[in-house]
Amino acid sequence: MLERPTGARTRPGEAGPQGPDGRSEPVLGRGGDGGAPGSDRPVRSEERQRAEAGAGSSGTAAVTSAAGARAYTRSVVRETWDSPLRTAREEDVVDLLLVVSELVTNAIRHGGGLAGFEAAVDGEGVRVVVRDRSDVVPRGALGSGELPRGHHGSGYGWPLIVRLAREIAVDRLEGGGKSVSVLVPLRESGLPDGG
Repeated sequence: MLERPTGARTRPGEAGPQGPDGRSEPVLGRGGDGGAPGSDRPVRSEERQRAEAGAGSSGTAAVTSAAGARAYTRSVVRETWDSPLRTAREEDVVDLLLVVSELVTNAIRHGGGLAGFEAAVDGEGVRVVVRDRSDVVPRGALGSGELPRGHHGSGYGWPLIVRLAREIAVDRLEGGGKSVSVLVPLRESGLPDGG
């Protein structure tokens, strides 16, 4: 039996760890040309530029599908977390993209549609926020991560999310819908598993 990774989980209504300024740096809303030669910002990938071009003033990426969310998230890792001195482990990026796929697919299939998507580097990994139009909190969101025995209306999605992510929070939004926020840890390539 697989064991769920250790780490703090945040239940709805509880605050999770914050950065030095009390929140993580948003990926969007920086303005400017998106990075240019001679600039101190990296050049934005084409998928990230497209998502940011369609973004509203709220700072969420204009993502409409799981594939778009994965492409945008991968660009966030490449352009914000990776640097000449460190690169994210590919297996951690694969886990991150699996979590993104599950959350976005859940919003589309069970949440009345995708209402917003954000991905930002936050301390030890990438924080993903998915908003949908349903007020229903998924049963599996606060589960143990145990895989289902047989299919009883729930699949493998939430158990996988619970096993791979930290600081899981589900919050109902004013005006309807909900926000699901998770932190998926990233480790540097080439470091031992404890590093």
